[in-house]
Amino acid sequence: MSKRDLKKYLASLPKPELEEQLIALYDKFADVKTYYDFIFNPKEEKLEQAAKVKIANEYFPLKGKRPKLRRSVAQKYIKHFLSLGVDPYVVADVMLFTIETAMKYSSKREMKYGSFYKSIFTAYKQAVDYVVVNGIAENFKDRIDAVYKESFRQHWENMKEFERVYDNFE
Repeated sequence: MSKRDLKKYLASLPKPELEEQLIALYDKFADVKTYYDFIFNPKEEKLEQAAKVKIANEYFPLKGKRPKLRRSVAQKYIKHFLSLGVDPYVVADVMLFTIETAMKYSSKREMKYGSFYKSIFTAYKQAVDYVVVNGIAENFKDRIDAVYKESFRQHWENMKEFERVYDNFE
């Protein structure tokens, strides 16, 4: 069904039937429930803090487990925030928090996997692109600069790529 056909169908329904269908969607699909819960009660700070706790737990687990170092956890939160329409400032903050946390971890333990460095670089590039596209680059300039300098301080194997992205950012 096309969007146009859907609009025609919805316009033809009486209001009570339309309300019933929306309630059925709300009950049946978790994504619809999450969306409406966010729209009517957007607790962005609470969502941001929960995401940061989960991301930090990937690198610095609270219990005695080994760190899992999964950037995919952060990616899921970022994708979720984007689908909900969370404020770009919050999304950019979570993006940079992920990178900063990974760098904090790598400063304590040398990473032997090139995939780790590549993954964090990809996250850095995405974060820089995101803040530029959303016009909030000035708010995050210091943090972006700090990440770039930290890649050199730790002698990351792809530090020149960080430099290239940072030079384009400036």
